[in-house]
Amino acid sequence: MTARARLLALTVVLLWGCNFLAIRVGIDHFPPIFFAGLRFLVIAVPVVLFVPRPKVELRWLLLYGLPFGFAQFGFLFWAMNAGLATGLASLVLQSSAPMTVALGALLLGERLGRIQIIGLLVAVAGMLIVAVAQGGSSIGLVPLLLGLLAGLSWAIANIATRKAKSTEPMKLMSWMCVIATAPLFAVSWIVEGPTTGWAALGSAFSTGDGRIALVGLAYTAIAGTIVGTGIYVALLGRYPAGTVAPLSLMVPIVGFTVAWAALGEVPTPLTLAGGVAVIAGALVAQSAGRRAASAARPLRRLRGRGVVRATPGAEETCRCGASLDVPAPPG
Repeated sequence: MTARARLLALTVVLLWGCNFLAIRVGIDHFPPIFFAGLRFLVIAVPVVLFVPRPKVELRWLLLYGLPFGFAQFGFLFWAMNAGLATGLASLVLQSSAPMTVALGALLLGERLGRIQIIGLLVAVAGMLIVAVAQGGSSIGLVPLLLGLLAGLSWAIANIATRKAKSTEPMKLMSWMCVIATAPLFAVSWIVEGPTTGWAALGSAFSTGDGRIALVGLAYTAIAGTIVGTGIYVALLGRYPAGTVAPLSLMVPIVGFTVAWAALGEVPTPLTLAGGVAVIAGALVAQSAGRRAASAARPLRRLRGRGVVRATPGAEETCRCGASLDVPAPPG
């Protein structure tokens, strides 16, 4: 990467890390599911008017948009509203990385290399450490479990992205907002009440906390999604995914720092230890999978040209550790 590209990459990490603080100030005023729907509505309206639908089958658009937009953010906002700390939320969402590796093996028949398995085990151990720390707190395990469901939803969306094989990732992300909006408002209408969210929106313009919540809404939609994702996709167009994608694992560092500075959240040493294990394990699992896939591609091309024959050893090289999907914006 050039110095300019590194600066842009760090900008994305900062934007996404601060996004969790924006979510926190938003759900402090709005009902959480309604706020998630409102966040996507802000983006969905111009998308429908000006952005053509991506050239993928409708089923894959739905299988990406519903888990990623509706389920992931519904669970995440619910978890944070139920007491999951802001910094911890930025960490728990990174569980999607090892979950994607595991789902790729279970659902797509991808073979895992030894290093990937070690990375998965380290990440799982880290989440168990975090669970022990959270279980000993006054909040309990329910918010953590909701956060893990958000990570699982993101991982399912990654698998759907793989199957969709879209060449228009930015359009796919944009139309995800369209897919997620109506289900989120429907659940809010049922669970939070048909008028609760709209009443909160009406009062937001006349109170100090409400105006701060509107700033949080603008940040999540514009800075976190449009600007952050736009830069991220542009970087992916110029550099290998294995170089760009692991940057998302730096987001919890910003998330914890911002939560400490703005909200006074101080994670316990046990939580920090678990967090380090989760990030390290996810990074190992991701990096090993991409290296294996990159090494397999030249062999496949040579085999296709008749230069090499498929030997058992070569087949093992090709099939172990398929590449992961590019993570979508966290938070």
